[in-house]
Amino acid sequence: MQENKLTHGVIGAAIEVHRRLGPGLLESAYRACLAYELRKRGFEVSEEQAIPVVYDDVKLECGFRADLVVNGTVVVELKAKAAIHPVDKAQVLSHLRLMNLRLGLLINFHEIKLTDGVSRIANGYS
Repeated sequence: MQENKLTHGVIGAAIEVHRRLGPGLLESAYRACLAYELRKRGFEVSEEQAIPVVYDDVKLECGFRADLVVNGTVVVELKAKAAIHPVDKAQVLSHLRLMNLRLGLLINFHEIKLTDGVSRIANGYS
């Protein structure tokens, strides 16, 4: 599936979860519900996927985890907080680099209108 179409599908599923649950819950609740909604729509979803750090011949299992990886190509990092900070976007970009993927979504479920809390992050684009 083309990346743009895939991210559109993920955002649509996130909007559905947000429409039904609203803001104010814990990130873990949104993660479980979004994973369920995505699977219901036919997507392959990996939750809390471990991300090792590889440096030359050294592989460090540092405990980094991607909230969701959809169809093995898009990292989805979820937040449920008052404001997104630059470090949140840097986190997604780091996950993309370590996993050698091109596209990620940062979704903040704390927003009244979910689309105000969606950021698309690309690895390797200017």
